[in-house]
This record gives sequence, structure tokens and C-alpha cells, in this order.
Amino acid sequence: MVVLAVTWMARMGHEAEVAAVFAKLTEESRKEPGCLMYQVHRHKTEPRRFFIYEQYKDDAALEAHRAAPHFLQYAKKELPRLGDRIEGQLYELLG
Repeated sequence: MVVLAVTWMARMGHEAEVAAVFAKLTEESRKEPGCLMYQVHRHKTEPRRFFIYEQYKDDAALEAHRAAPHFLQYAKKELPRLGDRIEGQLYELLG
């Protein structure tokens, strides 16, 4: 299993738009055969900060996600217009 933990920061005044894009991205990503979990969180006291927790069956499934039309549309085109990817960490399951 491969885990990706990503932090996004919406630009001031674009929080609702970022949340709407993440809703679409979540819906489509969860349909991918190799996606085991795709969950977006919003910070409790910093509404501009979003945390995305993703689990994929393997590296190939993650690469398929990154090549999917919905990822290219939402994560590569729409989100960068509304905010910034602050951090992305890739993990693998122990044991």
C-alpha cells in the first residue's frame, strides 16, 4: 500500500471554491480501482488549509491516479488557480 498525505492552502477568499473542486476530485478518485481511500479534511481553525489523505493499492495505482483525466483537470488545472500545494509526503505501509 502507498499513502500520500498532501496539504493545500486556498488563496484568501477562495476557500469555498477549493472545497468544491476537492469534492469533485474526491468523487472521481474514489471510483479508481486502485484507490483504497481518498479523504479531504479542512483545518478546524484555519479554513484555508486542507489536508488530503490518500491510500492506493501500489505505486502503479498512484501513477494511474496522477494520469487520470479528473486528476489532470482538477488537481493540475483548477486547484493551482485557487491555492497552493504546500506539502506532499509519500509513505508506505510497514509490516
